Amino acid sequence: MDTATALAWLRAAAAAVERQHEQLSELDAAIGDGDHGTNLRRGFAAVTEALDKLPAGQSAGAVLSAAGTTLLSKVGGASGPLYGGALRAAGAAFPVPSADLDGLAGALRAGLTKVCQLGGAAPGDKTMVDAFEPAVAALERAAEDGFTLREAAALAAEAAERGARATIPMQARKGRASYLGPRSVGHQDPGATSTALIFRALAEVAR
Repeated sequence: MDTATALAWLRAAAAAVERQHEQLSELDAAIGDGDHGTNLRRGFAAVTEALDKLPAGQSAGAVLSAAGTTLLSKVGGASGPLYGGALRAAGAAFPVPSADLDGLAGALRAGLTKVCQLGGAAPGDKTMVDAFEPAVAALERAAEDGFTLREAAALAAEAAERGARATIPMQARKGRASYLGPRSVGHQDPGATSTALIFRALAEVAR
């Protein structure tokens, strides 16, 4: 992934959040505060503005880090620290000036690790990790098998979407949804859903 692809990915993610923010908030209303879509919409709109002001010649890692810093400063609740922390960690781990598929997978693995550290979540807890982890694992397998970025990103998006759907029968063990206990069963996790949107955005721009 080079700088142009990183920029295109984040802009595509912002557009996806803009289109789906109402659905994300509806999902969150069932098991949380109901503001997940609103918060992410505001945050990614700010990311778009920040990217437009970046000096020329930035590396892909610097682009991801800048987006993460913006989300940390603009998004309330858990979403800002988690998504912002993930992007900053991925940016810091990103090879300079660009990354092959193995490097991208490693950077996003670093982002996932940061999310797990911040939220204390693991797969099966009904959080964004349930979409993030299978997506990264799909990228890692694709890198081992010699796939192109486009092929790998499609596999990662599919894995993230399956992971998001798999949260429906889970009982939440982390975050505000965990306060509902068994009543959290039957609802798709909004964080996993937005994570799947972001990986689908990567698949849309990958070449």
